[in-house]
Amino acid sequence: MKANLSPIIAGTMSWGKADKNLTTQEMAHLIKICAENKITTFDLADIYGSYTTEAEFGKGFTASNVQRDKIQLISKCGIQHTEGRNNKVKHYDYSKEYIIWSVENSLKNLQTEYLDVLLLHRPSPLMVADEIAEAVEKLKKEGKIKDFGVSNFTSSQTELIRQKTAVNFNQIQFSATQYQAMTDGSIDYMQQHHITPLSWNPLGTVFREDVEQTRRLKKLLVGLVEKYGVGSDTILLAWILKHPAKIKPVAGTVNIARIQALMKAVDLQMDTQDWFSIWTESMGHKVP
Repeated sequence: MKANLSPIIAGTMSWGKADKNLTTQEMAHLIKICAENKITTFDLADIYGSYTTEAEFGKGFTASNVQRDKIQLISKCGIQHTEGRNNKVKHYDYSKEYIIWSVENSLKNLQTEYLDVLLLHRPSPLMVADEIAEAVEKLKKEGKIKDFGVSNFTSSQTELIRQKTAVNFNQIQFSATQYQAMTDGSIDYMQQHHITPLSWNPLGTVFREDVEQTRRLKKLLVGLVEKYGVGSDTILLAWILKHPAKIKPVAGTVNIARIQALMKAVDLQMDTQDWFSIWTESMGHKVP
């Protein structure tokens, strides 16, 4: 059975020492706030915080007293960094032994008995589909993972794995400013094969870059904020959520007020013409 994830997912990449450096109690509080606001799925990866964030999250989760069956944990494996590991060069490892070891290590760090979803973090030219499938099936059989997917995989790379074992998720970069997956066939492929897209960096570059594209979008958003009575970030998430592929944004904020406002995007019924207005301003031209 496909893992049932919340419509908006809490991204934890910035929670650890690489960025916000939250304490155990701060993490515990954030986990509780997310769960109370129906953001019950948490997106992690072994490499976050140079392989330290999972353990910090695990301590925070234990301290939060949130019941395990009330949340869903996603983690990723495969990237071998030089920071935090004794590697000469950054590379990818998708051997059967490494995948199994990595999952078991994540479970220990997260202080849990299973992952709701395991994702392969980035595709490797050396990945062997049969070996990946053997690892995934073993982990499922042992109850260590409930579901499986990929991250940053193209359609052909996904199909290579899907021929050997079920792939139910693909975490991709997708936003109003990075919408190429919607036009290059990637999301069409996912819909065709019932693969749920997860969107990292769902706000794109709207608030990070001052270029013609983002200036056009910000100008449009002023009117939409007034029309819908919510913040610009909520509107950008609602834009993603309107897509029929049922894309789930991974929101990385640690701001309590913003977390509490995130789920407003789920209830926002965006007008179709407003949706196309956002896309039009991002492209810089009308649709054909």
